[in-house]
Amino acid sequence: MKRGLTGHYVPISTLGEACRAFVPRPLPPEPPLQLDERLQSLAQDAALALGRLDALATLLPDPQVFLYSYVRKEAVLSSQIEGTQSSLSDLLLFESEGSPGVPLDDVREVSNYVAALELGIARMREGFPISLRLIREIHAVLLRDGRGAAKAPGEFRRSQNWIGGTRPGNARHVPPPPDLLLDCMGALERFLHGQPVATPVLIRAALAHVQFETIHPFLDGNGRLGRLLIVFLLHAEGVLQQPLLYLSLYFKQHRSRYYELLQSVRNQGDWEEWIAFFLEGVIEVATGAVETAQRLLAMFAQHQQQARGLGRTATSALRVLDHLQRHPITTAPAVVAATGMSFHTAQKMFGALGELGIVAPGDERKYGKFYTYAGYLALLNRDA
Repeated sequence: MKRGLTGHYVPISTLGEACRAFVPRPLPPEPPLQLDERLQSLAQDAALALGRLDALATLLPDPQVFLYSYVRKEAVLSSQIEGTQSSLSDLLLFESEGSPGVPLDDVREVSNYVAALELGIARMREGFPISLRLIREIHAVLLRDGRGAAKAPGEFRRSQNWIGGTRPGNARHVPPPPDLLLDCMGALERFLHGQPVATPVLIRAALAHVQFETIHPFLDGNGRLGRLLIVFLLHAEGVLQQPLLYLSLYFKQHRSRYYELLQSVRNQGDWEEWIAFFLEGVIEVATGAVETAQRLLAMFAQHQQQARGLGRTATSALRVLDHLQRHPITTAPAVVAATGMSFHTAQKMFGALGELGIVAPGDERKYGKFYTYAGYLALLNRDA
């Protein structure tokens, strides 16, 4: 449904140039959403896909094994949308105190994303609601060092920004001016909590993501935080016990369509088309996450069976394999610290698992001696 402009323009002057900033109306949309048969079917399928994903997380022997690397894959993808060159291997090397193959600022940016996500989930489990205070706190971690450290981490912007273009005058979108920003964010905060009218959580997440990106309340990090907001809301509402739904890959694969729909909402009020796109993404990503987890479980079981066939060294090999499931890029000293086995035994187990085709040595000349759980990384990187 094309409602027309979903806000109003206000004249501003920034960088010595006159232009117009867009101020969105508070949610929910007016006239109300028209959830026709197609959207209702997509919403039902999305809810079922999320239900399967949430159920799988409770059935995993150790959900943290999957969550550790899956969260990091999302961090890499979300940061790549913003222009970083860091890969999953770069991040895991950085965390194991190795040297990434990209500029350090790139991998720090991804590492900050992981820390911001973990902070948000921890705060909500402590009873903190999703609020402007929590959003600022998460943003402070997201930009705590690296390239974003000079762009007011944890503070709403006090100057004008814009999206696309080389200056405000030719920008694709100019968000609300700073003096109207708190009013916009306050209305968004109320909507996140079901005010002024209750809205189904998946629809609420879809609408809130667009509104956050339209307001663009920070000088930097808006895209990453806007994507995190989706999973935070689903977790806070009890839809997902573990933060396992990430749409960055979907948005990256459909980047042009994503930006086109955001602008269509602003200019034409076509919320329904955006919601359809969003729900299709939820279905695709949730289904893919379930398939990846199932493949990983099958691979773990196969490799454990192979390790048990190593005779007297099987027990040590299984301990190293268990460590690799949590840290698919690691070193002998890290295994020693985690398991208590000797350095000689750890090296020997890497050799034995290497002969089985489970472990592969890294490029020692470039990074120093480390080992990778090759099959695990291949599965995680399959779509990325």
